[in-house]
Amino acid sequence: METDVQLKLPSEHADILGVQSQGTKQADLFTKSFLKRTLPHSKNDPEELLLRKAVVLEYNKAKKVKTKRRKAKGLSARERREMKVFQIKPEHQKYSLFLPLHELWKQYIRDLCNGLTPESNPQMIQQKFLKADLHGAVLTVVRSKCPSYVGTAGILVQEMKHVFKIITKEDKLKVIPKRNSVFGVEIDGFVSHIYGSKFEIRSSERSAKKFKAKGTIDL
Repeated sequence: METDVQLKLPSEHADILGVQSQGTKQADLFTKSFLKRTLPHSKNDPEELLLRKAVVLEYNKAKKVKTKRRKAKGLSARERREMKVFQIKPEHQKYSLFLPLHELWKQYIRDLCNGLTPESNPQMIQQKFLKADLHGAVLTVVRSKCPSYVGTAGILVQEMKHVFKIITKEDKLKVIPKRNSVFGVEIDGFVSHIYGSKFEIRSSERSAKKFKAKGTIDL
């Protein structure tokens, strides 16, 4: 049988298959190279291994070249300012446009507090408020070192580290500094007060912050 395997490929078969029969030396080199690639890794000579037992030829997969993925580069603070990403256009500064957002926020708070009922724990609700997303809430300036801010109320449309941006019922965009101001938030009869001076943190970072209970907080 070994003799049959090593026979030269007839010319008529070579023409049909589109291959060219190699000489004995070239065929022998090809066979050894093929066995080296496909046989399981072993210290023994491939031909000696074949004489002792039957082996399964392994499929030699081509190694994939790992390419480093480039992380998408975000916009810098300067680029965001130049593109006016955080500026609300005058035609969008309308109270009625943000009323659906306010309704969504109320439902979000109810779900967060597992329902707001007279039996709800006020301290638990206060803790939930401190870490909740306030976009869509109606904020009212209760106290402030700047008297002109007191009484200002509207829907919160943007919260930044140091300021709240709210839309009033008169369709005016007001920028209220957090520092030296106290804000009131009301929902379903529950009123919560936010001391802005202790609230100067980004909304995305507030959920992980631990707020300490204090008896009195000065403006």
